[in-house]
Amino acid sequence: MNVTIKDVAKRANVAPSTVSRVIANSSRISQRTKDKVREAMKELGYHPNFNARSLANQNTKTLGVVMPNSANKTFQNPFFPEVIRGISSKARELDYGLYLSTGQTEEEIYQEVQNMVQGKRVDAIILLYSRVNDRVMNYLYEQHFPFTVIGRPYDEKNMDITYVNNDNYRASKMVTEYLLLLGHERIAFIGGNLDFVVTVDHMEGYKDALENAEVAVRNDFTVFHEELQEGGQEAVIDLMSLPERPTALVVADDIMTFGVLRMLDEMGISVPEDLSIISFNNVLISELSHPPMTTVDINIYGLGYEAANCAIEKIMNPEIETKQVIIPHRLVKRQSCKKNEASISTS
Repeated sequence: MNVTIKDVAKRANVAPSTVSRVIANSSRISQRTKDKVREAMKELGYHPNFNARSLANQNTKTLGVVMPNSANKTFQNPFFPEVIRGISSKARELDYGLYLSTGQTEEEIYQEVQNMVQGKRVDAIILLYSRVNDRVMNYLYEQHFPFTVIGRPYDEKNMDITYVNNDNYRASKMVTEYLLLLGHERIAFIGGNLDFVVTVDHMEGYKDALENAEVAVRNDFTVFHEELQEGGQEAVIDLMSLPERPTALVVADDIMTFGVLRMLDEMGISVPEDLSIISFNNVLISELSHPPMTTVDINIYGLGYEAANCAIEKIMNPEIETKQVIIPHRLVKRQSCKKNEASISTS
């Protein structure tokens, strides 16, 4: 015989409506009552029928998660599994499921998002990226559909959007200033795809740090590549072929830095003796590089957790004001940077 809400209510000595509110995680119910009802559900082996509830309440208890490109390519970067771990942790707290996009191209991703919205497959969407001119973000904004961005909208003045981000401009400026303090002036920048706002912010922070120190920003010292490890290797070839090589690198991503380190090793260039390197993200394997890389910890898990929190808040309260949540970053010093002895000896 199937266990019903009435059975749970009788065991917990509460009204059936109270059990329904506990299942919906209503803020009107005290934590003590929630614990009592959930214990009764556990004892009786009662499992809510969320499909039936979704039909009745016109919701799906599902968050759409939109990746920048295909899952096969995206999950090569440890950033995305970690940010999804943060999203799923918050979603699980409130019994939400995840619907991951699987589009291979920008057009397929756009069509998939349209299907999510028009087909009412999800209650809100989390974008794991921010492009300079993004059709998906514009579409969700125009449709007034609940969504959250990890990153920031490029056109912040004209788009009032809830987002969760690091201060990527400040982080890049900080690491460039750190290299300047170590005596480096020939500092190159290896960035990702310029279509992404994070790359723009990294580039601006790097440039402003050099200009504030009255160090010229050299066009031949700025290289951009969309691919990660492969792009890092190609960037190193470009930079090390210059008549005047850089003495330090700011690299946009830890995985790209692995490619940089591999190519430098093949060239016989030692890090940090010949070249200092600093990177971003502090993925789990960054301390396993040779040498262990100095990088910026951006709290990837926290980005995902807060993005899910904001998305669920918008579902529960559609009239809530937009929020801009900035997750703190910190510099993790390891062994890929050292003082520029040549600069010190000539100063």
